[in-house]
Amino acid sequence: MDPMITTESRPEAMADVPGICELPLTRAVVQYRDVHELYHRGGRIREIGLAVVVAGRFASSVRAMDLGSAEVKYLNLASELVILDWVYDPTLAHLRTLANAGGGAKTAGDPRPSGDLRRYCFDLALRVLERRGFSPLTRPTLLRIGFRDICKDLDMHESTAVRIVTGAGEVTRVYLDYDANALVFRRTGARPCPAMGRAIREVFPKLRVRAADAAGPDGSAAYHVRFGVPVTFGELKTSLVAMRRGLALLAARFEPERFRSVRSLTTTFGERATLDRIAFRGGEAGGWSTAGGGGSDASGTGPSEARAVVH
Repeated sequence: MDPMITTESRPEAMADVPGICELPLTRAVVQYRDVHELYHRGGRIREIGLAVVVAGRFASSVRAMDLGSAEVKYLNLASELVILDWVYDPTLAHLRTLANAGGGAKTAGDPRPSGDLRRYCFDLALRVLERRGFSPLTRPTLLRIGFRDICKDLDMHESTAVRIVTGAGEVTRVYLDYDANALVFRRTGARPCPAMGRAIREVFPKLRVRAADAAGPDGSAAYHVRFGVPVTFGELKTSLVAMRRGLALLAARFEPERFRSVRSLTTTFGERATLDRIAFRGGEAGGWSTAGGGGSDASGTGPSEARAVVH
Protein backbone atom coordinates (compact mmCIF):
# COMPACT_ATOMS: atom_id res chain seq x y z
CA MET A 1 0.00 0.00 0.00
CA ASP A 2 1.33 3.35 -0.92
CA PRO A 3 1.51 5.34 2.32
CA MET A 4 1.57 8.55 0.38
CA ILE A 5 -1.79 10.33 0.15
CA THR A 6 -2.29 12.43 -2.90
CA THR A 7 -4.44 15.48 -2.39
CA GLU A 8 -5.64 17.09 -5.55
CA SER A 9 -6.19 20.78 -5.58
CA ARG A 10 -9.75 21.63 -4.57
CA PRO A 11 -11.72 23.86 -6.94
CA GLU A 12 -12.72 27.32 -5.86
CA ALA A 13 -15.63 27.35 -3.42
CA MET A 14 -18.06 28.91 -5.86
CA ALA A 15 -17.28 26.17 -8.38
CA ASP A 16 -18.90 23.68 -5.99
CA VAL A 17 -22.23 25.50 -6.28
CA PRO A 18 -23.24 26.01 -9.91
CA GLY A 19 -26.22 28.17 -8.94
CA ILE A 20 -28.59 26.62 -11.47
CA CYS A 21 -31.07 23.77 -11.38
CA GLU A 22 -30.35 21.08 -13.95
CA LEU A 23 -33.66 19.28 -13.35
CA PRO A 24 -36.11 19.71 -16.26
CA LEU A 25 -39.08 21.49 -14.74
CA THR A 26 -41.79 20.69 -17.28
CA ARG A 27 -44.71 19.04 -15.39
CA ALA A 28 -43.61 20.44 -12.02
CA VAL A 29 -46.13 22.10 -9.71
CA VAL A 30 -44.27 25.15 -8.41
CA GLN A 31 -44.90 28.08 -6.12
CA TYR A 32 -44.08 31.60 -7.17
CA ARG A 33 -43.94 34.61 -4.89
CA ASP A 34 -44.52 38.33 -4.65
CA VAL A 35 -41.06 38.97 -6.04
CA HIS A 36 -42.44 37.89 -9.42
CA GLU A 37 -45.45 40.20 -9.14
CA LEU A 38 -44.12 43.47 -10.49
CA TYR A 39 -47.31 45.51 -10.38
CA HIS A 40 -49.61 43.79 -7.87
CA ARG A 41 -48.54 43.48 -4.24
CA GLY A 42 -50.09 40.30 -2.95
CA GLY A 43 -50.78 39.09 -6.47
CA ARG A 44 -53.76 39.31 -8.80
CA ILE A 45 -57.13 38.25 -7.45
CA ARG A 46 -57.53 35.45 -10.01
CA GLU A 47 -54.17 33.84 -9.16
CA ILE A 48 -53.09 31.65 -6.24
CA GLY A 49 -49.29 31.57 -6.66
CA LEU A 50 -49.29 27.86 -7.55
CA ALA A 51 -48.62 26.84 -11.14
CA VAL A 52 -47.88 23.90 -13.42
CA VAL A 53 -44.80 24.35 -15.59
CA VAL A 54 -45.93 23.69 -19.15
CA ALA A 55 -42.51 24.34 -20.66
CA GLY A 56 -39.23 24.92 -18.90
CA ARG A 57 -35.77 23.45 -19.13
CA PHE A 58 -34.18 25.82 -16.61
CA ALA A 59 -35.57 27.54 -13.54
CA SER A 60 -34.49 30.93 -14.87
CA SER A 61 -37.02 30.76 -17.71
CA VAL A 62 -40.22 28.75 -17.40
CA ARG A 63 -43.68 29.03 -18.86
CA ALA A 64 -46.23 28.09 -16.22
CA MET A 65 -50.02 28.03 -15.92
CA ASP A 66 -51.37 29.47 -12.68
CA LEU A 67 -53.81 27.00 -11.12
CA GLY A 68 -56.15 29.76 -10.00
CA SER A 69 -56.51 31.89 -13.11
CA ALA A 70 -55.36 29.26 -15.68
CA GLU A 71 -53.36 32.06 -17.30
CA VAL A 72 -49.84 31.43 -18.56
CA LYS A 73 -47.04 33.30 -16.84
CA TYR A 74 -43.34 33.58 -17.63
CA LEU A 75 -41.34 33.14 -14.44
CA ASN A 76 -37.73 33.36 -13.34
CA LEU A 77 -37.45 30.95 -10.40
CA ALA A 78 -33.65 30.81 -10.30
CA SER A 79 -33.38 32.63 -6.97
CA GLU A 80 -35.91 30.40 -5.23
CA LEU A 81 -37.51 27.21 -6.48
CA VAL A 82 -40.22 25.33 -4.57
CA ILE A 83 -41.64 22.19 -6.19
CA LEU A 84 -44.68 20.80 -4.40
CA ASP A 85 -45.54 17.98 -6.79
CA TRP A 86 -45.52 16.73 -10.37
CA VAL A 87 -48.21 15.93 -12.90
CA TYR A 88 -47.97 13.25 -15.56
CA ASP A 89 -47.79 13.87 -19.28
CA PRO A 90 -51.49 12.99 -19.85
CA THR A 91 -52.47 15.64 -17.29
CA LEU A 92 -50.28 18.22 -18.99
CA ALA A 93 -51.71 17.22 -22.38
CA HIS A 94 -55.24 17.67 -21.03
CA LEU A 95 -54.38 21.16 -19.78
CA ARG A 96 -53.07 22.05 -23.22
CA THR A 97 -56.19 20.61 -24.88
CA LEU A 98 -58.46 22.72 -22.68
CA ALA A 99 -56.32 25.78 -23.34
CA ASN A 100 -56.32 25.59 -27.13
CA ALA A 101 -59.03 26.90 -29.39
CA GLY A 102 -60.68 23.53 -29.94
CA GLY A 103 -60.75 22.15 -26.41
CA GLY A 104 -62.77 24.42 -24.21
CA ALA A 105 -61.66 27.61 -25.48
CA LYS A 106 -62.47 31.14 -24.51
CA THR A 107 -65.79 32.76 -25.20
CA ALA A 108 -66.00 35.28 -27.99
CA GLY A 109 -64.54 38.63 -26.97
CA ASP A 110 -63.30 37.30 -23.60
CA PRO A 111 -59.48 37.06 -23.38
CA ARG A 112 -59.58 35.00 -20.20
CA PRO A 113 -59.20 31.20 -20.17
CA SER A 114 -62.40 29.19 -20.38
CA GLY A 115 -64.42 28.27 -17.33
CA ASP A 116 -63.73 24.57 -17.91
CA LEU A 117 -60.00 25.18 -17.83
CA ARG A 118 -60.14 27.35 -14.71
CA ARG A 119 -62.25 24.81 -12.85
CA TYR A 120 -59.95 21.94 -13.83
CA CYS A 121 -56.86 23.92 -12.78
CA PHE A 122 -58.29 24.87 -9.39
CA ASP A 123 -59.46 21.33 -8.68
CA LEU A 124 -55.94 20.18 -9.50
CA ALA A 125 -54.52 22.78 -7.08
CA LEU A 126 -56.78 21.54 -4.27
CA ARG A 127 -55.71 17.93 -4.91
CA VAL A 128 -52.06 18.94 -4.74
CA LEU A 129 -52.60 20.80 -1.46
CA GLU A 130 -54.56 17.93 0.05
CA ARG A 131 -51.86 15.46 -0.88
CA ARG A 132 -49.03 17.63 0.38
CA GLY A 133 -50.82 18.44 3.64
CA PHE A 134 -50.26 21.47 5.84
CA SER A 135 -46.56 22.36 6.05
CA PRO A 136 -44.25 25.39 5.84
CA LEU A 137 -44.24 24.85 2.07
CA THR A 138 -48.00 24.87 1.54
CA ARG A 139 -48.77 27.52 4.17
CA PRO A 140 -48.20 30.59 1.90
CA THR A 141 -50.49 29.19 -0.80
CA LEU A 142 -53.21 28.33 1.73
CA LEU A 143 -53.00 31.84 3.19
CA ARG A 144 -53.22 33.35 -0.26
CA ILE A 145 -56.34 31.34 -1.13
CA GLY A 146 -57.97 32.26 2.19
CA PHE A 147 -57.13 35.95 1.91
CA ARG A 148 -58.36 35.95 -1.68
CA ASP A 149 -61.81 34.97 -0.35
CA ILE A 150 -61.75 37.94 2.05
CA CYS A 151 -60.85 40.33 -0.76
CA LYS A 152 -63.60 38.97 -3.00
CA ASP A 153 -66.18 39.47 -0.25
CA LEU A 154 -65.06 42.92 0.89
CA ASP A 155 -63.57 44.55 -2.21
CA MET A 156 -63.53 42.59 -5.46
CA HIS A 157 -61.07 44.10 -7.95
CA GLU A 158 -57.92 43.22 -9.89
CA SER A 159 -55.46 42.88 -7.01
CA THR A 160 -55.55 40.61 -3.97
CA ALA A 161 -55.96 43.54 -1.60
CA VAL A 162 -58.71 45.39 0.26
CA ARG A 163 -59.05 49.11 -0.44
CA ILE A 164 -60.43 51.42 2.25
CA VAL A 165 -61.04 55.13 1.66
CA THR A 166 -59.63 56.72 4.80
CA GLY A 167 -59.95 60.39 3.83
CA ALA A 168 -60.51 62.84 1.01
CA GLY A 169 -58.47 61.53 -1.90
CA GLU A 170 -56.76 59.03 0.39
CA VAL A 171 -56.95 55.27 -0.06
CA THR A 172 -55.36 52.63 2.16
CA ARG A 173 -54.66 49.28 0.50
CA VAL A 174 -54.41 46.21 2.69
CA TYR A 175 -52.63 43.11 1.45
CA LEU A 176 -51.19 40.04 3.13
CA ASP A 177 -47.55 39.10 3.53
CA TYR A 178 -48.02 35.37 3.01
CA ASP A 179 -44.66 34.38 4.47
CA ALA A 180 -44.92 36.40 7.68
CA ASN A 181 -48.72 36.09 7.99
CA ALA A 182 -48.92 39.85 8.47
CA LEU A 183 -51.41 42.36 7.13
CA VAL A 184 -49.75 45.33 5.46
CA PHE A 185 -51.72 48.61 5.40
CA ARG A 186 -50.23 50.92 2.80
CA ARG A 187 -51.64 54.38 2.11
CA THR A 188 -50.85 57.14 -0.32
CA GLY A 189 -48.53 59.72 1.17
CA ALA A 190 -45.15 59.58 2.84
CA ARG A 191 -46.39 59.72 6.44
CA PRO A 192 -48.46 57.19 8.41
CA CYS A 193 -52.05 58.26 9.04
CA PRO A 194 -52.55 58.66 12.84
CA ALA A 195 -56.32 58.04 12.58
CA MET A 196 -55.75 54.85 10.64
CA GLY A 197 -53.05 53.76 13.07
CA ARG A 198 -55.38 54.23 16.04
CA ALA A 199 -58.20 52.39 14.28
CA ILE A 200 -55.93 49.44 13.43
CA ARG A 201 -54.83 49.14 17.06
CA GLU A 202 -58.45 49.23 18.22
CA VAL A 203 -59.65 46.45 15.92
CA PHE A 204 -56.53 44.32 16.50
CA PRO A 205 -55.93 45.07 20.22
CA LYS A 206 -53.94 41.93 21.05
CA LEU A 207 -51.64 41.96 18.04
CA ARG A 208 -48.36 43.70 17.35
CA VAL A 209 -48.90 46.78 15.18
CA ARG A 210 -45.96 48.81 13.96
CA ALA A 211 -45.25 51.44 11.37
CA ALA A 212 -42.87 50.43 8.61
CA ASP A 213 -39.31 51.63 9.14
CA ALA A 214 -39.02 52.86 5.55
CA ALA A 215 -41.43 54.15 2.93
CA GLY A 216 -42.37 51.97 -0.01
CA PRO A 217 -40.84 52.43 -3.47
CA ASP A 218 -43.66 54.83 -4.34
CA GLY A 219 -43.10 56.87 -1.17
CA SER A 220 -46.11 55.40 0.64
CA ALA A 221 -46.21 54.74 4.38
CA ALA A 222 -47.35 51.44 5.88
CA TYR A 223 -48.46 49.68 9.03
CA HIS A 224 -47.79 45.99 9.68
CA VAL A 225 -50.07 43.79 11.79
CA ARG A 226 -48.47 40.44 12.65
CA PHE A 227 -50.67 37.47 13.44
CA GLY A 228 -47.90 35.01 14.18
CA VAL A 229 -46.91 32.15 11.91
CA PRO A 230 -49.56 29.39 12.14
CA VAL A 231 -48.24 25.91 12.85
CA THR A 232 -51.50 24.05 12.15
CA PHE A 233 -54.23 24.37 9.56
CA GLY A 234 -56.66 25.29 12.34
CA GLU A 235 -54.45 28.19 13.45
CA LEU A 236 -54.21 29.38 9.85
CA LYS A 237 -57.99 29.50 9.48
CA THR A 238 -58.31 31.23 12.86
CA SER A 239 -55.91 33.94 11.63
CA LEU A 240 -58.00 34.45 8.51
CA VAL A 241 -61.18 34.77 10.58
CA ALA A 242 -59.50 37.49 12.69
CA MET A 243 -58.33 39.28 9.54
CA ARG A 244 -61.83 39.22 8.05
CA ARG A 245 -63.39 40.56 11.25
CA GLY A 246 -60.83 43.34 11.65
CA LEU A 247 -61.01 44.49 8.03
CA ALA A 248 -64.81 44.47 8.19
CA LEU A 249 -64.71 46.70 11.27
CA LEU A 250 -62.33 49.12 9.56
CA ALA A 251 -64.49 49.23 6.43
CA ALA A 252 -67.57 49.87 8.59
CA ARG A 253 -65.78 52.74 10.35
CA PHE A 254 -64.39 54.54 7.30
CA GLU A 255 -66.94 53.57 4.62
CA PRO A 256 -70.20 52.71 6.41
CA GLU A 257 -72.47 52.94 3.35
CA ARG A 258 -70.34 50.68 1.20
CA PHE A 259 -69.89 48.25 4.06
CA ARG A 260 -73.66 47.96 4.52
CA SER A 261 -73.96 46.90 0.87
CA VAL A 262 -71.18 44.35 1.28
CA ARG A 263 -72.67 42.98 4.48
CA SER A 264 -76.04 42.60 2.79
CA LEU A 265 -74.48 40.44 0.07
CA THR A 266 -72.51 38.23 2.45
CA THR A 267 -75.56 37.84 4.69
CA THR A 268 -77.64 36.72 1.72
CA PHE A 269 -75.14 34.48 -0.05
CA GLY A 270 -72.71 33.65 2.75
CA GLU A 271 -69.00 34.30 3.10
CA ARG A 272 -66.58 32.54 0.79
CA ALA A 273 -64.76 29.65 2.48
CA THR A 274 -62.66 27.93 -0.18
CA LEU A 275 -60.34 26.34 2.38
CA ASP A 276 -63.26 24.32 3.71
CA ARG A 277 -63.02 22.29 0.49
CA ILE A 278 -59.62 20.96 1.55
CA ALA A 279 -59.56 17.82 3.69
CA PHE A 280 -56.04 16.79 4.60
CA ARG A 281 -55.49 13.07 4.78
CA GLY A 282 -54.54 11.75 8.21
CA GLY A 283 -55.14 15.04 10.00
CA GLU A 284 -53.97 18.62 9.59
CA ALA A 285 -50.27 18.14 8.98
CA GLY A 286 -49.01 16.25 5.97
CA GLY A 287 -45.52 14.83 5.70
CA TRP A 288 -43.00 16.63 3.56
CA SER A 289 -39.39 16.13 2.67
CA THR A 290 -36.74 17.25 0.25
CA ALA A 291 -36.37 13.99 -1.57
CA GLY A 292 -38.40 11.65 -3.74
CA GLY A 293 -40.84 9.13 -2.42
CA GLY A 294 -43.85 7.01 -3.17
CA GLY A 295 -47.41 8.16 -3.46
CA SER A 296 -49.75 9.17 -6.20
CA ASP A 297 -49.34 11.93 -8.72
CA ALA A 298 -51.43 15.08 -8.29
CA SER A 299 -53.51 13.88 -11.19
CA GLY A 300 -54.06 10.54 -9.44
CA THR A 301 -52.26 8.46 -12.03
CA GLY A 302 -49.13 7.13 -10.35
CA PRO A 303 -46.06 7.74 -8.19
CA SER A 304 -44.53 11.18 -7.90
CA GLU A 305 -40.91 11.87 -8.74
CA ALA A 306 -40.28 14.36 -5.94
CA ARG A 307 -41.95 15.65 -2.83
CA ALA A 308 -40.46 19.07 -2.43
CA VAL A 309 -37.33 20.73 -3.72
CA VAL A 310 -36.22 24.05 -2.33
CA HIS A 311 -33.36 26.15 -3.67
